[in-house]
Amino acid sequence: MSSRSIGARKDLTDRQWRILESLLLAPTGSGRPRKWPRRTLIDGIRWRTRVGAPWRDVPERYEHWQSIYGLFRRWQRQKVWALVWSTLLAWADAGGLIRWDVSVDSTINGRCPG
Repeated sequence: MSSRSIGARKDLTDRQWRILESLLLAPTGSGRPRKWPRRTLIDGIRWRTRVGAPWRDVPERYEHWQSIYGLFRRWQRQKVWALVWSTLLAWADAGGLIRWDVSVDSTINGRCPG
């Protein structure tokens, strides 16, 4: 575990990173060694998703934008993001952190003109 000295206020905390890291596959050791830490790249992905800026505008503190985008796309294709989301959602639900109350207003049930 390493603490980061640089970063934005919305970057993952050490606790959040430990939880997220536990959901990710461990590196296999095959292939090229990583140039940048996954945590930094994930913080870059989170920055871009939160702000909605183009990939090229991700701040350099998160490393090169192409590396950030490459990880995002690779994990999207491998359905890693879906697995992380569903696991975190299940944990939150089991911990009673989600309310599943639904309210439906009848004004939204009308037919579309056409």
